[in-house]
Amino acid sequence: MKGYRWVLGALCLLGLIFLAGCGGKAAGPSGEAPIKIGAIFDLTGPTADVGVPYAEGVRAYFDYVNQHGGINGRRVELREIDYAYDKNRAVDAYNRLVKQDRVIAILGWGTGDTEALKSMIATDKIPYISGSYSEGLADIKACPYNFLVAASYSDQAKTALKWIKDNWKGAGSPKVAFVYNDTPFGRSPIDDAKKFAKEIGVDVVGDEIVGLTALDATPQMLDLKNKGADYAIVQGTSNLAATTLKDAKKLGVTTQFIGLNWASDEKVISLAGPAAEGYIGVIPFAFPYDNAPGLAPIREYLQSKGQKLEDKNQKFIQGWVSAMVMLEGVKLAGNNLTGEGVCKGLESIKDFSTGGLSAPITFSATSHRGTDKVRLAKVEKGKFVYITDWISYK
Repeated sequence: MKGYRWVLGALCLLGLIFLAGCGGKAAGPSGEAPIKIGAIFDLTGPTADVGVPYAEGVRAYFDYVNQHGGINGRRVELREIDYAYDKNRAVDAYNRLVKQDRVIAILGWGTGDTEALKSMIATDKIPYISGSYSEGLADIKACPYNFLVAASYSDQAKTALKWIKDNWKGAGSPKVAFVYNDTPFGRSPIDDAKKFAKEIGVDVVGDEIVGLTALDATPQMLDLKNKGADYAIVQGTSNLAATTLKDAKKLGVTTQFIGLNWASDEKVISLAGPAAEGYIGVIPFAFPYDNAPGLAPIREYLQSKGQKLEDKNQKFIQGWVSAMVMLEGVKLAGNNLTGEGVCKGLESIKDFSTGGLSAPITFSATSHRGTDKVRLAKVEKGKFVYITDWISYK
């Protein structure tokens, strides 16, 4: 009998050791299970040019938080899936994260997939911060669990148009065209921007459709030149913007191009070269070379990994900020770590400072539009230089 008890005790001890070994890595500093947050990234699809550094920024912030004790003493775990900018794969990824991985919130990506998921997000009560800033996602009645951490694409375009109107010194009204890709992302701000242009006395002279991965935009730039556009607002990513700028310069197009968020970063400059000089960007997030106080923790974190802030770009900062806002909502949820709890946590965020990495963020139970402010920056000698402070069209 004594032998039996000894064997039983040994087995129990081995079992505890086994469980500790399996769970030690997953458990947080307090020994509790990790808080699971999902992520749907484009790492291999047509927006991977900006999707990869964005994802790196998200991962880095999660790692940084865990290095500093987690959230309320618990480790945070990022469960990510690459959906390659495929809407159907996004639905599959969402279902896996919610039903299998049991995440309590998700950091998503594209406009088309986020809009396709909005009813599921609302039904499942999963707080969702997307890389998309489509105006439709700010409709709190249709999207009660979606949150925007930057000015919507429509607000960005309106601010650019207001700046154009206020700074126009030519005769008559300024003529504006739109360069965008034929996707839900590309089309998202166009109707709102055209309506606003009419309201403030800016003439819209046309649309130029350029693919996200296009290597040639010669026909579109010739058309733009023939229409005599004084300005063109670009809604795309780095690759689209660079192709547009290079072909415009080649053809002697004198139009002033202004790119919205995803079309304005360091990669546009590296890809377009001299053709990027004078390009204006609508900038919702800081560059790594800014003087923002919020860059200090990023620099500290990267140094701990043997990396340099100077080697990262603005989309890395954008991912970091998106994760920062999401995990602030998780922290404010306290012990109510459910989708509803995190939603209420996010809704309690008011004038949240990211240390200058973005405009201050405010949510409420009646508005999930975090901000409407952006800055404008112009490429001078191969670098974006701010030409405005934080502004909006209002």
